Amino acid sequence: MEIAALWNRMIRDTLSTFTTLEKSPADIEEMIEARAGAVLIALQQDEFAGFATYGPFRAGPDYAATVEHTILVSPQHQGAGVGRHLLEALQANARAQGVHVMVAGISHTNIAAQKFHRKMGYDEVGRMAQVGFKNAQWLDLVLMQKIL
Repeated sequence: MEIAALWNRMIRDTLSTFTTLEKSPADIEEMIEARAGAVLIALQQDEFAGFATYGPFRAGPDYAATVEHTILVSPQHQGAGVGRHLLEALQANARAQGVHVMVAGISHTNIAAQKFHRKMGYDEVGRMAQVGFKNAQWLDLVLMQKIL
């Protein structure tokens, strides 16, 4: 499954996510079922270009209108507007489902994602120092949000 392959490449090869646990095709199928209506796939000329999804930000009913999103674009499709289209569609979908706030949790090493989110109207609202540890280095988590 293309989603698992793209996500696992990011897990293995980058500091963009703090996890080292790869996703199985079964994990992806379970996520798609659990997030009905909140998983989008991008194709360019019938080729998988990336995906976007959102899920709960925190547990509990009082956080129900706040979600955290993930956007991954394959390297060969980056810079072609795929991420922008995915995020715009994801935000529209979230609004239709009653979401009020979208949150992005971004590694401080992922400057491109921070710039992208700023362009898309997200504000940095917090930075949590050294909350992740991967590849023998401490990583900061940058929290960005947009009120829809």
